[in-house]
Amino acid sequence: MLTLVQTIAAGAAAGCLGSLLGLGGGIFLVPFFQFVLDLPFATAAGISLMSVIGTSVAVSTMKAGREFTNPRLAIGLQLLTALGATAGAFVLRHDWISNRTAERVFGVTAAVIAVVLLRRLDRRVTTSDQEAATGSMGGRYFDPERQESVTYRVRRAPVALGVSFAAGIVSTLSGIGGGVLIVPALNSWCSVPLRVAAATSTFVIGVTAVPGVIERFPFDDPAAPALAAAAVIGVLVGSRAGAHVAPQTPVRALKMMLSAILLIVAVIYLVLK
Repeated sequence: MLTLVQTIAAGAAAGCLGSLLGLGGGIFLVPFFQFVLDLPFATAAGISLMSVIGTSVAVSTMKAGREFTNPRLAIGLQLLTALGATAGAFVLRHDWISNRTAERVFGVTAAVIAVVLLRRLDRRVTTSDQEAATGSMGGRYFDPERQESVTYRVRRAPVALGVSFAAGIVSTLSGIGGGVLIVPALNSWCSVPLRVAAATSTFVIGVTAVPGVIERFPFDDPAAPALAAAAVIGVLVGSRAGAHVAPQTPVRALKMMLSAILLIVAVIYLVLK
């Protein structure tokens, strides 16, 4: 019972931070399952991916999440992430990569993205000019921080699609949902506002996680369904809290929070483990 309560609490924290930052919560739950509950990496990844689906469903159906989601961009990203996730599942099925290598992929990915975010901490990618062109994939939304409607234009769309494919692969291999790549890439390289990138990523990663669940989830472990259910319950509660807090949180604070979390995860998997 204590383990289930701990998992619900961890799921709530992961869901809150995941919905704030568009990461799905997997990047927080994989270390929890590994280092607190002492589960093997493959098992931790499989259960974590189940919670990623819960985060995606919870946030995408809420008004706070729908306001910032870019549907046109999401459709393109979802196609590529699904293809990448399927490719990652193929790699796992044929044992072409070990769990330790997958862990290193997890750590290196976190470190690189943290550095990219910190280098572009104060970069602004929106304009208050309502006559500015949005292009085929850009859009407009009301920015709660600036208290005005802003416009943005998606740049380097091929980069976004390429990163999405890579995110699908990384998601399946490491159990983190893919948002850890998609959100910083959209914001840093494709000029998509962080709030939009986070909401769009959350919409996408639910589908991305499915191939990983099929390959990673320990269906033969009788304790796994209970842990997954506890994690999803916590994630659903935390996701709703995070979605309500997000509009009041400054973008700079969100970027710093995301960078700090990524650096901690990188140290755990590349140095301490």
